[in-house]
Amino acid sequence: MNAVAAQGARTLFDKLWDSHVVAQLGDDTALLHVDRHLVHDLVGGPAYAELDGRGIAVHSPALTFATADHVVSSRPDRTGRENAWAEALVDALEQGSRKRGIRIFERDQPGHGIVHVMGPELGLTLPGSLVVCGDSHTSTHGALGALAWGTGTSEITHVLATQTIVQRRPLRMRITITGRLQPGVGAKDLALAIIAKLGTSAGTGHAVEYAGPVVEALDMAGRLTLCNMTIELGARMGMIAPDEVTFGWLAGRPYAPKGADWQRAVDAWRSLRSDPEARFDREEAIDASAIQPQITWGTSPEQAIGLGGHVPDPLRASDPAAAGAIAQALAYMDLRPGQPIAGTRVDRVFIGSCTNGRIEDLRQAAAMVRGRRVAAHVTAWVVPGSEEVRRVAEAEGLDRDFAAAGFEWRRPGCSLCVGANGETVAPGERCVSTSNRNFVGRQGPGARTHLASPAVAAACAVRGAIVDRVDGGRVA
Repeated sequence: MNAVAAQGARTLFDKLWDSHVVAQLGDDTALLHVDRHLVHDLVGGPAYAELDGRGIAVHSPALTFATADHVVSSRPDRTGRENAWAEALVDALEQGSRKRGIRIFERDQPGHGIVHVMGPELGLTLPGSLVVCGDSHTSTHGALGALAWGTGTSEITHVLATQTIVQRRPLRMRITITGRLQPGVGAKDLALAIIAKLGTSAGTGHAVEYAGPVVEALDMAGRLTLCNMTIELGARMGMIAPDEVTFGWLAGRPYAPKGADWQRAVDAWRSLRSDPEARFDREEAIDASAIQPQITWGTSPEQAIGLGGHVPDPLRASDPAAAGAIAQALAYMDLRPGQPIAGTRVDRVFIGSCTNGRIEDLRQAAAMVRGRRVAAHVTAWVVPGSEEVRRVAEAEGLDRDFAAAGFEWRRPGCSLCVGANGETVAPGERCVSTSNRNFVGRQGPGARTHLASPAVAAACAVRGAIVDRVDGGRVA
């Protein structure tokens, strides 16, 4: 390799970072300009109140966009006000945004939805942009070739006041995915398999770029799912170089450039890819050909296996710490060492979230259940990721397909992913969920969560238990 050329070569991350530096602060720390600041109901009201208390105005209201998602009710009639604290948070966000001239996408209105679904689908997230939000799954937006990560409470206030953020430059990591995804295997399975192989701390301190032929073959929904799960790998930032798939998906979206500006933007976006000789601090290679549809068995996203697999035995663990973690997870999940994961009875199924609440996800699930019925003992919900997703799904008749199968069709929001606003899984109940976290109590105290793809979750709802495989879009 030519040493001079290599020294000048830059990764996609380098190009995105360098183009947003306002000032170097030393020790690899920089002040960066923020192009898009997304605010939701858990953080917006408190941040506005802090600004008021300090007499500070919002610096650039036109660059901040708000939506209520975490604590809104997803009940079909939207009349549920079972938690006064939740309604107070939503009211504070809506009123505070209007007061400051910030665009607020209100409940049941066009544009409303989960922040990581509505942001990309509106074209608020664009290649080359820097996007922040007070939510760890902001890595989702990197699927469009953006630099995006979740912020803390004090950082939210700083961004509102200055339209900048202070950040230490992370290391760079590339995961190259080769081979070919098998039928029935999607981006969620790919993400869970990567986390299971590399571990939940593999990406700590890194910005991750996903590359390779498998990534290039993913549609935008799949790319958004993959980048969404990057935080579960330990990395705050995940990204994919924009290409024709990206441009085709963005064209015509409300906040995307129009006319001649569109072509100029695309011409600039084509340069947003890692240079051939760019060096990464860590390289990982994944062969996707052998990946099966995945499901988690424990209380961490890395505790995932193929549908035909067996729950691990702590006695066969590599070290005492691993054995203890397995034993603890099995105790909480009420599973036996060595048992097949297939056949495990489930009580709940949740299809939705910022990971798998897009129209493509709902189409996959609907194809799995069309003409079938949810098992009598299973409570199954479908929660669209945004108002746009809901309206498209209803225009396609997906809501009727789900209702005929015995699913409850609900309104957009985070819902059972975070278990807020009273929407929880009961203690001891087992839920197959298309969300991103299966931590202890994530979906409610004592809830037992198995993460899976929309196709697998839908199949489990019909079977009333975890299935051993999915074939051709049908329950095997």
